[in-house]
Amino acid sequence: MTSDWPLPADGVRFLTPGWLAKQLGKHPLSEALYPLAMGYYPRAQGHRMARPRHDNYLMIYCVDGAGQLECGERHYRIRSGDLILLPKGIAHRYEADRKHPWTIYWLHFNGRLAETLCQHCGLSSPRFHIGVQARVVRVFDGLSELRRGAYQLAEFIQGCHQLQALLSYIALLARQGQSDHGNLDWARVRATMQEHIHGQLRLDALAASVNVSKYHFIKKFKAWSGQSPIQYFIHMKVQRACYLLDSTTMSVKEVSSALGYDDVYYFSRQFKKVVGLAPSRYRHHRGALLAPQ
Repeated sequence: MTSDWPLPADGVRFLTPGWLAKQLGKHPLSEALYPLAMGYYPRAQGHRMARPRHDNYLMIYCVDGAGQLECGERHYRIRSGDLILLPKGIAHRYEADRKHPWTIYWLHFNGRLAETLCQHCGLSSPRFHIGVQARVVRVFDGLSELRRGAYQLAEFIQGCHQLQALLSYIALLARQGQSDHGNLDWARVRATMQEHIHGQLRLDALAASVNVSKYHFIKKFKAWSGQSPIQYFIHMKVQRACYLLDSTTMSVKEVSSALGYDDVYYFSRQFKKVVGLAPSRYRHHRGALLAPQ
């Protein structure tokens, strides 16, 4: 499963024993996703691997240096901040750069949700750039601590949930990163929406703020967020309304006005459509939940 690269003193290579992997693959709390092998290779001079096929999923996260990946007939240059995600069954070859060898975290995994999570990333390439993310590094470091636990099932189950959270977060970064290739400043778009949360916002003005047509803006926005710009803006308003209902004594009519709705009944319908409760009922239920028992 792993390479025979000579492990230095500060490196990590750890395989889940076969008997434990079988338990994880059957246990209801771990069968969805579980680690098979993991490691950390610092300044991995001479590290290389080639597989005509493999029977699990592989993730490699480069945090320094460089390397190369061949997958099918495609060749990829790997740099710091790149993450490689290889589905089951794909022939591949990779190696560290000779002059500037990579420092990588790596992880083999399997499980019922492995393919679904890989598909959730929506990747058109096995390599994508997420930058050096402290949150991702922390989870890799946490998973590597499993090697110290004497193969306790309970510790591995906890590690399985760390792994699922990691892949979910990477899927979010990947999907956002794919939308970012259009060079649209999504932070600016969100900030503009936030600035207008107390009033109205014209879609053509929002598109113009990032120098694209309204048609292309709507298309790119939906690819980025999964929602139309109008839906997203309404959800931002409803979130703000929830905050005001939770933290102030403002009436529903005052909250409606503060968010730019002249018609309190229209505001209430929009709120109920998103939250599932009318604003007054939401405040009542929140009060009941927060009241001392």
